[in-house]
Amino acid sequence: MPDAADTDGLTVGQVSKRLGVTVRALHHWDEVDLARPSLRTAAGYRLYTAGDLERLHRVVVYRELGLGLDRIRDVLEDPAADVPGALRAQRAQVDERIDRLQRLGAGLDRMIDAQEHGLLLTTEQQAAVFGPQWNPDWPARARQLYGGTTQWTQYAERSASRGPEEWRAVAEAVAGLERALGDAMDAGVEPGSPEANRLVERHREVFASYFPLTRRMQVCLGRMYEADPGFAAHYDGIRAGLAAWFRRIVDADARAHGIDPDTASWR
Repeated sequence: MPDAADTDGLTVGQVSKRLGVTVRALHHWDEVDLARPSLRTAAGYRLYTAGDLERLHRVVVYRELGLGLDRIRDVLEDPAADVPGALRAQRAQVDERIDRLQRLGAGLDRMIDAQEHGLLLTTEQQAAVFGPQWNPDWPARARQLYGGTTQWTQYAERSASRGPEEWRAVAEAVAGLERALGDAMDAGVEPGSPEANRLVERHREVFASYFPLTRRMQVCLGRMYEADPGFAAHYDGIRAGLAAWFRRIVDADARAHGIDPDTASWR
């Protein structure tokens, strides 16, 4: 290799700054014989000539376009290389990545919206899905009350992937459960019985459409359904006394699993 003691070559560090690539990348391209410095100083330091720099410029251009090093080598060294074909293939891959990123961006937008608002349905869609008794202000109220909780985050994660049809299925599952609760109370189903315990389990499964519900959390909900005027009116509107009966079957199921309903907390 020619001696470069009196040559205006560029060091690895200088080339790194000029091209905006890392020294590590330059060393790697040297090691794989893709773009090697042509000169060395008497002390053994590698220096890049103008020709080396031109090749490096081309490597950087094709690398930034996403071509692999082996494909870049073919483009630079094979006179018969189909450069337009290689670039078209790379363009197709870029288009696929853009499409994936656009879908990811849309998903992130929905997740942000769900975290901030909860329900991603218009007022008209909410009325169509949940019925005329639905109050479109409820999601905003829930956000104010529970927005900083783990359960709100879990609810929003589910909400982000749901449209009107998915929410309609949830609403139908809830309505079916409430009918079953009313029918069971009418039939004299006793708290602690296998049938009552199955309904308690079904309630947790249906409620998982919003967020996972432990038995302790369910006990707390049972208390709220009975004590809160709004919830009590809803359940007692299905069957008189249903709110209190539901709390009783939840408490009995909790005791069967070693939970004291009187001391159970949300966490």
